[in-house]
Amino acid sequence: MRKIVFGVVLTLIVLFTFKYCSDQKEDKITLRENTALIQEQIKNVGKLVVTEGHFSEVFTYKNSKAVFADLLEAKKQAVVIVNADVTVSFDLSKIEYEIDEENKILHILNIPKEEIKISPDLEYYDIQADFLNQFEADDYNNIKEIVKKSLMKKIEASDLKSNAQNRLLSELSKFYILTNSLGWKLEYNQTPVESLEGLNNLKL
Repeated sequence: MRKIVFGVVLTLIVLFTFKYCSDQKEDKITLRENTALIQEQIKNVGKLVVTEGHFSEVFTYKNSKAVFADLLEAKKQAVVIVNADVTVSFDLSKIEYEIDEENKILHILNIPKEEIKISPDLEYYDIQADFLNQFEADDYNNIKEIVKKSLMKKIEASDLKSNAQNRLLSELSKFYILTNSLGWKLEYNQTPVESLEGLNNLKL
């Protein structure tokens, strides 16, 4: 009788041990699969997100200088028509992150700043210049700088950057949806992201 009881107990111990080891093995496999899935998602999102805009303006460039011991003033001016294509982009391949497998947390450490590219096309009209104050390379460089500063003000006042930010958040929301579906957590800069609304409220 003792042998039978001992045999039953021994069998149960072996079965429980096997099940425990099997469960542990399955958990590790699932964890590795989830980690690989998250890494793949980051790789897929790691692309250039671009928002495009177009700006136009017309302005008059004027310049004058004193000549002959300030007795005369030599002037020059030109009408400049500017058409510029502008892109605001985020290179998401530069996202810095860490995966905490033990606690099942995806830590987003850093998101790259937006990159603003301005491609202006300048057309000059009604160019007027006195003999002693001709147009030179410095004038054209000054015009380009003036145009760039003017366009930057227009970009800041437009919804181009906010649209780009919305596209960025749309890409980042994929991280939250995936981690949430796997039972993981998402954190950005040590701040837990507990909802899509919470993601929108982050200071990126």
